[in-house]
Formats: sequence, C-alpha cells, structure tokens
Amino acid sequence: MSTPVKYGNAGLATLLAALAMLGPFSIDTYLPAFPAIQDNLQASSIEVQQTLTAYMLSFAGMTLWHGALSDSFGRRNVVLVSLVVFAIASFGCASVHSVHYLWGFRILQGVSAGAGIVVGRAIIRDLYAGAPAEKLLSLVTMIFSIAPAIAPIIGGWIVGFSSWRSIFLLLFIYTLLLFWACYKHLPESLPISKRQAFSVEFLWESYKNVFKSPLFHLKAGTIACNFAGLFLYVSAAPAFITQHLKLGPDQFGWQFVPAVAGIFFGALAANQLAGKISSWTQVNIGFGFLVGASIFNVVYHLIWPPMLPWSVVPLFFYTFGMSLVAPPATLRVLDLFPHIRGIVASCQSAALTLLGAVVAGIIAPALDHSVILLATGQRAFAVAGMSLWYASRAYLRSMTSDDK
Repeated sequence: MSTPVKYGNAGLATLLAALAMLGPFSIDTYLPAFPAIQDNLQASSIEVQQTLTAYMLSFAGMTLWHGALSDSFGRRNVVLVSLVVFAIASFGCASVHSVHYLWGFRILQGVSAGAGIVVGRAIIRDLYAGAPAEKLLSLVTMIFSIAPAIAPIIGGWIVGFSSWRSIFLLLFIYTLLLFWACYKHLPESLPISKRQAFSVEFLWESYKNVFKSPLFHLKAGTIACNFAGLFLYVSAAPAFITQHLKLGPDQFGWQFVPAVAGIFFGALAANQLAGKISSWTQVNIGFGFLVGASIFNVVYHLIWPPMLPWSVVPLFFYTFGMSLVAPPATLRVLDLFPHIRGIVASCQSAALTLLGAVVAGIIAPALDHSVILLATGQRAFAVAGMSLWYASRAYLRSMTSDDK
C-alpha cells in the first residue's frame, strides 16, 4: 500500500468537501427524476418517495456509528470502506428493475454516505487546533456549499437527455474517482496508539458520557437550531415558491441561490476572520446577522405580502450568519471529549439530522401555509440557537466559579 500523502490546506479541504458532497448529491441529484423512475419501474409516487425516506432513515441511524468506527479502526480506513459500499450501492441503484430493490440499494447508500462529513470533522480536529482548524473547517464549508446548488441542476440536465439511471452511474463514477483520490492522498490522522478498543462496554460508556453532558446538548443544540431555521425553508420550498411567491417549478433558484450564496460568503468571512478576532466575537457577529435577518423576515411579512426579492433576501443574511457561527461552535463540541472525537462528531450529526427530520416531517407542514408562520418559525430557531450558545457560556462560567 502506498503511504498517504498529506495535502496542503486547500487540497485537504477539497478532498473532505468532496466526501461531504456525497450526501446532497445522493438526494438532490435524483429528485428531478422521480416521475421518470415512477414510470420506468411502474411504481406509485408514494413508493418512489419512500426511496428518499429509506435513504434518510439509514443515513440518520448510521451517523451514530461512523465516528465510533473511526475511533477504533482509523479515520482513513472507515472512509475508504464507506466509499466502496457507496459505489456498490450506486451501481445497484442504476441496475434495478423494481422499486423494492431501489429501496434496498438506497438504504445501502444512506448507510455509507454520511461517513465523509462525520469523519471529516474528526480529521480536521485531529490535525489542527484553534484558528487553523477554524480556517480549514470554513474552507470545507465554502467548497461543500456548491453541491446543494448544482445537484438538482445536474439531475435535471441528465433526465432531459438521458435515463434516470445515468444519475446513479454518475454517482458511481464520482465515487470511484473519490476513492482513488482518498487512497492516494487522504492522511490517517489517528495513529494506532490513540485508537480506542471497539467494545460494547466502551461504546456504551462513551455515548452515555456524551449524551449526559449538558455542554454537549447546549453547543450541539446551537448548531442544530441554526440549521433547522434554514431547513424549515428548504422543507417548505414547494409551498413557499409555488404558492406564496407564485413562481414555477423551474424557478426554485430564487430561494436556493441566496441561501447557498450566504453559506459560501459566510464561510469565506469565517476563513478570513479566524485568528484575527476571538471565536466568541465571531459567534456574536454571526448571531447578529442570523437573528437580525430572521427579525427582518417577520417584520416585512407582517407589513407587506410575499414579494421578490425581499422575501428571499433574509435567507442570504441568515445563512451568512449561520456560517460564521458554525466553525467555532463545531470545534468546541469536538473538544468536549478529545479522546473520542469521532463519537462526538457522530452524536452531533445525529442531533442535527434528528431535528431536521422533525422539521421536515412535522414543523414545516404545520407552518408552510403562511409566510408569517414560516418567518416566525425561523426566528424561533434563531433565538433558540443563540440562547443555547449563551447558556453554554454561562454554564462554563459557573463551573469555573465552582472550582475556585
């Protein structure tokens, strides 16, 4: 086996972002193909929709395990194995002749797709600390933000000139190229001497310690609530775009382009600010944008009807602030348990995914009939995220005073 060569910051960020992109590529790329899949496999619309449900459930469940496996068997090994599984699953999706087999291969995709984003965070924290870690994490976010914007466009193009199966063949080829790049260049950031034994007792104690930690819930909850404020609009996009803004199904870019642009430029700003101001100051600035945008959103829709561009402008500033908050908040979650960073990264991802599922399945359907309710829901998540963050700071101060 060739010795892995450590990339520079830009190269490592690109590689980790490419791994994280498997998630949005697995979802957004094939959404335009739903009618074609339904017709070709002679399935009902509900059966095709369940291919997404099967993927999301397996993705959410497995996020709790990617980190634990990487703590025991190494970051690089888990990534490489997950890519092999994802490649097999993608080829299987392209080959099926029954929607039930598609369910099975989508579950296999979900089981393997989350390894990149979970293990990637642990790799960054293994190799870097402080400002360099924040810079690298924000750089990964900048590159990763491209995926949600281009994935549905690529899927639409493919469906327009080829079969829906070509989408999964493209994912298969992408995964093979990514496997080669990781095999050649992804460093192993966790030496054997620092790995943990893979045992039921150790895992039980580790997960119990993480989920019993008030600081974990406060800090991970900050990130999850901030994301939920964005995901509320993502989940409600069909109603927001077609019913409230009176746009066509080919005009979803009016919502997604500002949101993705905010993520990109917010991550760029975070990259430039890292090391120049304190992380607490950066988070305060981020919440200023995030909460301010959500308040403007509510006030505007209380006075005026939904209208372009004012109804979508707040999404840019919301995601801009979200991207400023995320890097320092994420690193502080990972630093709570330095010896099991992989497990902590898994627990954080699971918390975010679980709240996202609640938003998509319950909250968005309850609010999407009203733009004012959507704006109010986003503001509630923004305020909740900020409150959890400041509560974590107060908790830390109380612990310090108790030690004196």
